[in-house]
Amino acid sequence: QVKLVESGGGWVQPGGSLGLSCEASKSFFSLNSMGWYRQAPGKQRELVATMTITGSDNYAPSVKGRFTVSRDNAKNTVYLQMAGLRPEDTAVYFCYARTVIEEYWGQGTQVTVSS
Repeated sequence: QVKLVESGGGWVQPGGSLGLSCEASKSFFSLNSMGWYRQAPGKQRELVATMTITGSDNYAPSVKGRFTVSRDNAKNTVYLQMAGLRPEDTAVYFCYARTVIEEYWGQGTQVTVSS
């Protein structure tokens, strides 16, 4: 079992920046990958960005160049730095972790982009 605890999120104006963090209860090296998904009202949950234990990252086309996923191995924490935020980035953001056989999700944190 892996517990994921998220922090960050909130409200920001269009064009602004915001950061999210997610601490895992197990070492990052016991996981295949960690990252972030999001779900907007009335829409399906979608990938935002993920990072494997080898450091390979993957971004949704809609956020590439604006969002950056990173990690701190010593803290078992993955981060999502978001810049150039747009109203369409408004969603609940979920931390995600995967082992060979299971997936784990955080409780979600709201990000709202509006003027």
